Amino acid sequence: MFEEQPLGCLVKRHIGGGTPSRQMKSFWKGPIPWASVKDFKDDQVSLSETEEYISPEGLSASASNLIPENTVVICSRMAVGRAAITALPIAINQDLKALFARDGMDERYLLRLLHWVKVEAEKKAVGSTVKGIRIADLLALEVPIAPEDEQPAIANILDTLDTQIRQTEAIIAKLQQVKQGLLHDLLTRGIDENGQLRPPCEQAPELYKESPLGWIPKEWRVSAASEFCTGIIDCKNRTPPESPDDYAVIKTSNIKQGVLIEDGLTYTDERSYQIWTARGEPKAGDVVITREAPIGESFIIEPTMPKMCLGQRMMLYRPDLQKARPEFLHLSIMFELTQRRLLDLAGGSTVGHVRVGDVRDFLFSLPETQEQRRIEKYAGNIKGRLSFELLELQKLKKQKAGLMDDLLTGRVRVTELIEQQHQAS
Repeated sequence: MFEEQPLGCLVKRHIGGGTPSRQMKSFWKGPIPWASVKDFKDDQVSLSETEEYISPEGLSASASNLIPENTVVICSRMAVGRAAITALPIAINQDLKALFARDGMDERYLLRLLHWVKVEAEKKAVGSTVKGIRIADLLALEVPIAPEDEQPAIANILDTLDTQIRQTEAIIAKLQQVKQGLLHDLLTRGIDENGQLRPPCEQAPELYKESPLGWIPKEWRVSAASEFCTGIIDCKNRTPPESPDDYAVIKTSNIKQGVLIEDGLTYTDERSYQIWTARGEPKAGDVVITREAPIGESFIIEPTMPKMCLGQRMMLYRPDLQKARPEFLHLSIMFELTQRRLLDLAGGSTVGHVRVGDVRDFLFSLPETQEQRRIEKYAGNIKGRLSFELLELQKLKKQKAGLMDDLLTGRVRVTELIEQQHQAS
């Protein structure tokens, strides 16, 4: 185990920042990047760009400071504990603090310690409306400190994992773009009996008809969910109590980009499970949908998944397989135009909610089930690749969390990992 010391032992000095007057237009839109809390995300490593920029006059006329490249900056108000290293000289506002590492200390290692101690920093934050942490309280937090010669190696290992995470996130973003483009064609034009995309409506208007959802192929129909589902089940108005039993509780936070994230599921006891499934027990083939925070996330319950009940803000569709296939319904929910319609029902706000009745009455365009199968097959390759990358991202983040805990506490020495790598090669 490493020696426990206050975080301040690693910092030789710190400075804050300020905001130029908003009344002076000449102070803004200059060449100097100016950072605020909104430029920081959880687990961020590099601070390379900002939403706002200021002029040299704005910098000199305010309490803002220009922070040099390769300096750790941390949020001390609002998003307390978020931190990153400057990739270029950046001015900062009053909600941030620049921490200058002690001589001999690796800045990247200091950043990792700040990420690791973020939860403790949040606990120390005070304030009735906007929470903040005093710099003295932050620097007083006890942290395990590695020998100086091991710090760069620890940072390198975690940097490598972060690079893999960023690359995987970029792949996912690209696949999401490709998927939405493909879904637009599949869910507005469909696949004919010859296995081909129909030509667009502009090129072959005779193949289409007007509907409440716009132009759709003539063979399709528009139906409310209640017309093609044998059941539409709403959750109770609260989430069941947690227990170590085997009954999973599906919450909105467990669904990301059309996939159930099983790592992070909470569980409840059998009695609570019976109460929370009194309206209907979720089963394989049901399509779960969120109606609030966020709106419109969805996944299909698979036979291999644990028994589950719906947490707060969740509903599910149980489609009649003679009318709608679960996979097609799921694709339809994840379609960008569907997401916009759901957002409109929530008043145009991502923090709004869709009413239970709106979920029941929500309109979908449906081809015959044979064409639904063809559309599913066409979309299958991109969906499979996306699911694989999402699972890879989940594994990498879990691996990083475990390694951070092991390496930063000294439970696993970086020298041991390096030796294992050499033996494996």
